[in-house]
Amino acid sequence: MKEIVIEEELAEVLDEITDKQKLVLHNDDVNTFDHVIDCLVRICKHEELQAEQCALLVHFKGKAIVKSGARANLIAMCQALLDEGLSATIGE
Repeated sequence: MKEIVIEEELAEVLDEITDKQKLVLHNDDVNTFDHVIDCLVRICKHEELQAEQCALLVHFKGKAIVKSGARANLIAMCQALLDEGLSATIGE
């Protein structure tokens, strides 16, 4: 009986860990490309080229997924982007 409970708890923890969330950056008319690129490099640990491509996607499409992973890992990044004046959300 105890073994079943442990397996169920383990399954719940694994679901939480593997639950991929998305950090979405939204377009605005305020921030420059350079600022957005700099933030993506510093905060999201993008390479320069990746950050440039994300900035272009955000500009032309209105939003783009800039990072995915566990929600707990994305919360700090999202807050840091918001602190820099960017518009970001976390979603599934």
